[in-house]
Amino acid sequence: MSLSPIAWLFINILLLLPLVHTVLATSHNTPINGTCDDTCGTIPIKYPFGTGFGCGHPVFARYIKCSSGTLQFSTGTGIYTISSIDYPSNTIIVTDPLMSTCSSMQNSGSFILDKASPFTITPDVNFVLLGCSTTSPVFDVDEELCDTGSGSRICRGLYSCKGVTGIGLPQNAPISTCCVYESPVGLGSGYALDLPKLQCSSYTSIYGFGDDEGDPTKWKFGISLQYNDSYYTETCKDCEASGGLCGFAGLDQSFACVCKNGANSSNNCLGREISLPAFVVSLNFSKSPSIALMVCLERNMGTKNSNEDDSWRTMALLDVAILLELIGCLKTLGDTNYQ
Repeated sequence: MSLSPIAWLFINILLLLPLVHTVLATSHNTPINGTCDDTCGTIPIKYPFGTGFGCGHPVFARYIKCSSGTLQFSTGTGIYTISSIDYPSNTIIVTDPLMSTCSSMQNSGSFILDKASPFTITPDVNFVLLGCSTTSPVFDVDEELCDTGSGSRICRGLYSCKGVTGIGLPQNAPISTCCVYESPVGLGSGYALDLPKLQCSSYTSIYGFGDDEGDPTKWKFGISLQYNDSYYTETCKDCEASGGLCGFAGLDQSFACVCKNGANSSNNCLGREISLPAFVVSLNFSKSPSIALMVCLERNMGTKNSNEDDSWRTMALLDVAILLELIGCLKTLGDTNYQ
C-alpha cells in the first residue's frame, strides 16, 4: 500500500526534527556563540581584547587569547605571557619565558613583532643583547647599532648580576659582548630581533628601572607594547552598558554583543532576540495567525530568566515553525485535491 504525498511530507518533517535539534545544540557550543569572560586569571579583560575566538575585536583575536587562566600573546616566533594590561595608557607587558633577567639568564630565542599587528613597541623599551660574538654585526662601527652612552651603564648593571653565569660568563665580565640594541628600523611595528643572525646568546628587555637605576634587581623586565584603541565604538559602549561583552560572529566577523547567557545580539543585551536559523526564517507561512502565534510564543518565552540557556527556546520555536508550516502545506494540498 503506497503512501499519499501528504503522508510522505508529514513523515519526512517529523524525521527531520531530531536532526534540527542536533544541529542547534552543536551551534550553541561553538566559540562564536560561546560566553566571553571579563577576566583571565587575575587580569581584567576589556575591549578590544577577548578571552577567546568570538570575543573582543577580530583583529586582536589573532594575537590575544586566554588559555587555562593565562593571557597569551602570539607572534610568529612564539607564544608569550601577558603579565599586565594598563588600559588608560593602552599598553600591555609581555614576558618571554626564555628572556634573560638579572636573576636568571639563559640562551634565548628571537622576538618578532608582525607588521600587520595592531601593536607597537613603546619608546621606553630597552632591548639588550647579551653574550654576543666579537664578530657580531651589531659591533660594526659603520652601523652604530649599539648605544654606547647610557647603554654602557645598563650593560654593566646586567653583567653584575649573578644570573650572568647562566650564559657562560663570569659575574662582572667585560661588557664588550653586551649591546643595548638600536634597531636600524627603529622601534614600532614590524620589529625583529633575530639572535642567530646577530650572533648573540641571549637578550633581555627593560621597560623601567624602578626606584634605583643602579640596582638591576629592581629593574622591570618585559616587553611593553602599545595597542591601537581606535576600534572602541559607540556600539560597543552601548553593549557594555547593558551588561554584555563586545565580540564578533559569523563568517564576516560582524559585531556581536555577547550576553551573559551566551546569546548574541547585534546591539545590546537589553533587547536581545533569538535568531532562528536561516532556513526557518525563509519558511513561507501561508497564514497570518501562524506568525501571530510565533510572536506570542517568543514574547512569553522571553520573560524567562535571561541567565538560563536559550537553546530550549530556539528549539521550541523551531518545532512550532515547522509544524505550522506543515499545517499550511497540508491545507494547501487538501484544497488542491478537492478542486
